[in-house]
Amino acid sequence: QVHLVESGGGSVQTGGSLRLSCAASGRSISTYGMAWFRQAPGKEREFVAAISWNGGTTLYADSVKGRFTISRDNAKNTVYLQMNNLKPEDTAVYYCAATPRYYSGGYDAARYDYWGQGTQVTVSS
Repeated sequence: QVHLVESGGGSVQTGGSLRLSCAASGRSISTYGMAWFRQAPGKEREFVAAISWNGGTTLYADSVKGRFTISRDNAKNTVYLQMNNLKPEDTAVYYCAATPRYYSGGYDAARYDYWGQGTQVTVSS
């Protein structure tokens, strides 16, 4: 079993930045595809970004491309999401997800077997 814990959420103004962290425990995620998803009130969960097991491949939702960067440190068993130029529409609970079945990760939530509890990000105008 893999246990994921997100941190780094908070409240910022439009244009601000936040860095989310996802710390894994239980086993190494060095061969896992990893991703971030988010869910805003009244909306469905949506894909944000994914990263392959070695960080060689990344994938982003169009809405965050150029503003968000996903990265990972396998030595620390941690995945990050750097969020810059935040907008009010980025307000959501952000979830980290892990999959041992797909080394590349991907945008499909069904690929992911492990999920964190989420961290709230609020962007005010």
